Amino acid sequence: MTVHQLSVFAENKSGTIQRVLDLLKEGNIQIIASTIADTTDYGIYRIICSEPTRAYEALRAAGIQVSLTDVFAITLENEVGKAADTIKLFSDAGIDISYLYSFMLGDKGILIFRTKDAEKAHEIIMLNKLNFVAEKDLSKLLLSDKNQKEK
Repeated sequence: MTVHQLSVFAENKSGTIQRVLDLLKEGNIQIIASTIADTTDYGIYRIICSEPTRAYEALRAAGIQVSLTDVFAITLENEVGKAADTIKLFSDAGIDISYLYSFMLGDKGILIFRTKDAEKAHEIIMLNKLNFVAEKDLSKLLLSDKNQKEK
């Protein structure tokens, strides 16, 4: 029901993100989605990728400060308002969302979010029969998207 996300703590200076990207490229690790939240001195580069554990180990070995966390990934139909309707389910249940981001993969929207109340979020997902992405499904989604683009 959750996927692993890398959170890279990066100084706000030229070349920092490039180093991360180069290491992932060298490891033949595909980035599926990423986002950067920044402050004056540093940023948090969050990454969903094809092989998060291997990516984590490669970044750590290179001396990069990185953590591996579980986040929820919900698939949505590509329709206006689906993200709002989905987040409302969690909000109405009193679940705080720490952060979220989204992206399109094929014809589906993917909503990534983190909450401190994972158990309650899990209940809401099951109760409302939301479609979620599990770690093992990421590669399948990526392959499916690639095959659709090649047609």
